[in-house]
Parts: sequence; C-alpha cells; structure tokens
Amino acid sequence: MNIASAIVQAFAPTGTLRASINLGNPILANRDPASGQPFGVSIDLANELAQALGVAIELLVFDAAGKSVEALEQGRADIGFFAIDPKRGEHIAFTAPYVLIEGSYLVRDESPLQSNDEVDRAGTRVMVGKGSAYDLFLTRELKAAAIVRAPNSQAVVEEFVRQGADVAAGVRQQLEADQARFLGHRLLPGRFMVIRQAMGVGKSRGAEAADFLAAYVERQKASGFVAEALARHGIQGASVAPPA
Repeated sequence: MNIASAIVQAFAPTGTLRASINLGNPILANRDPASGQPFGVSIDLANELAQALGVAIELLVFDAAGKSVEALEQGRADIGFFAIDPKRGEHIAFTAPYVLIEGSYLVRDESPLQSNDEVDRAGTRVMVGKGSAYDLFLTRELKAAAIVRAPNSQAVVEEFVRQGADVAAGVRQQLEADQARFLGHRLLPGRFMVIRQAMGVGKSRGAEAADFLAAYVERQKASGFVAEALARHGIQGASVAPPA
C-alpha cells in the first residue's frame, strides 16, 4: 500500500508509532506471565498498522483505561484502543467499533437484586473501575445509586468485596473470571450496556489521519483479521462489530 508521507507523519511524528494499550480489559490485551510481553487483538491491530505505515512500533502499556486515554490526549501516544464515549470524543477521533463487549453486573448470591433495572436505587453502591467506559456510562445513567471507584478494572471485584459494595460493574468476561476467585457471587442476567471498542487518534492529528484509521479498521474487520485474532487469543464474550 502506497501511503502518503503526510499520513505517516501524522501517525508517527517521532518515526515510531506509539500505541496506548490498556491492560484493564482482558478481552483486548493481556500480559504473558512468562515473558511479560503484552498480547491480544489490540496489539495485533497496532502491529499491523505500524507495518502498513512502514514504521517501528512502541507499546505504551497501562493498567487502566483512564491512563491510556490521558497518554493519547497528552500526545505521549499516537493511537489507542478505547471504548467509544462522548467525553473521550472531545479530543479523540474514534473509528467505528471493531469489537462489541457486554457490560454486566455482579452481586452476592444473597443479594435481593435480580435484574439490571433494579440496580439504580437509593442506597445501592456500585463499584466501577475508575475512568473505564462503564464508569463514564454509569456516571451519566445512574440517578439514584451511588458510584464507588476502584483504581482499575482488575481491582473492581476485590474492592467490591473488601468495601462491602452492593454491585460490581464491568466487562462480563472479567467478572466471570473473578467469580472463580471470589465464590458466592452471581451475574445478573443480560447486560446493562454494550461497550463499543474502537481505535482512536488525537483530533489534533487532522481529519485525513482520522479517515485513514477508520478505513483501516473497516478493512481489518472485513478481511476476517479481527475475528481471527479473537479466536487465536481464545477470547469469548466479544463479537466482531458490524461494518460501519
């Protein structure tokens, strides 16, 4: 692919594509316990983009979505992988989503809560990962329940148990994994939101860069690359987003 030098410069002004990676969402990125290296569908997409641009890749790894967003907004990263959200969209140009993920609620077995629509009640404390997509969403949507924030998504259930909160909110797959560590809990049926995971570039990089990235994501969905990456990494609980 013959890519204009202006596009390459927009994405990699330092000569290296710096990709902001959030390990707080295990569907998109994890760290290999043996090597310590990050892996996942977002890393695969970042590597492929760097190869297309003809530049080196540098992965900037964070433990929480908020930190990953800040890296892009502050210009320390060139691209990132985020859940689409209006507030983040003030400074980030998002592509259409490449993956759809369910956001779910976890409660104790003895909790009186039986459905998602029962959560938003006075006196209910909902634990979320600070700065996560569901933190932003629930901050807007919950009118009566109180939000309590854990440092990151991985710590949500641990803090939920430690602080005696009523509900833990997060990515369904992460909550299911935490059930094995913290027995005596159940997921409420269904989902409270669909998390639309997209790639993003700073709006300051220009409309051409945003359009190029959007087209790149659509090609990777249409070619089967995203589906193959999800399968290769053994990811369940996520689906490839439909064409834009």
